[in-house]
Formats: sequence, C-alpha cells, structure tokens
Amino acid sequence: MTTNHLFPDYSRVDLPPQTTQQPDVQGNKRKIEIDGERVRNGLAQLVLTLVKLLHELLERQAIKRMDSGSLSDEEIERLGLTLMRQAEELEHLREVFDLKDDDLNFNLGPLGRLL
Repeated sequence: MTTNHLFPDYSRVDLPPQTTQQPDVQGNKRKIEIDGERVRNGLAQLVLTLVKLLHELLERQAIKRMDSGSLSDEEIERLGLTLMRQAEELEHLREVFDLKDDDLNFNLGPLGRLL
C-alpha cells in the first residue's frame, strides 16, 4: 500500500495496551461502580445545556432578523411561538431530570459561565 502524505492511512489504529484489573487486598478483582441514575442525569445535563445554548443562539438570531426587517409579521409570530414552545419544553425536561437552571450553566473557568 502506498502512503499518501495528503491522506494518511487511518485504517490502522494504534490502541493503548490492554490493562487488567488488579486484585484488591483480599485477592478479589475490583469492580467499577457505576450509578446508572447519575450517568443518566449527567448525560441529560450535558444534552440540555447544549440544546439551551442553541436555543439562545436561535433567539439572538431571530432578534437580529426582526431588527433588520427581513421577517414578515406572520414569520415573526410563528418564530416567537416556536421559540416559546421550545423554551417550555426545555423547562419541562429540566424538571423531569430534576436539574436547576444553574445546572445548565457550566463554569468555563477563566472564560466565565457558559450561558
């Protein structure tokens, strides 16, 4: 097989060496404890944060388009209703997963809060 410098061969992936579980003091293999509920809520938190971020970006874009006059009154009405329904659904899902509004606002360290 020839090597092309523009398109490297990714068909071979170097994987890290496999590790085996080391036994604990009593000789039993250690198990990884995974709390399914925490994993589910963590994933829900991440997904809802991304959806909320996209929702806010859509709202800002809608405001820019309204201010520029590029939308008809009917389009503005439809867009407003759609964004309102989306916000209500986000709120409902946040409550389903027992997340506070602040849970969807990640701290990005020196960059500040996400939302």
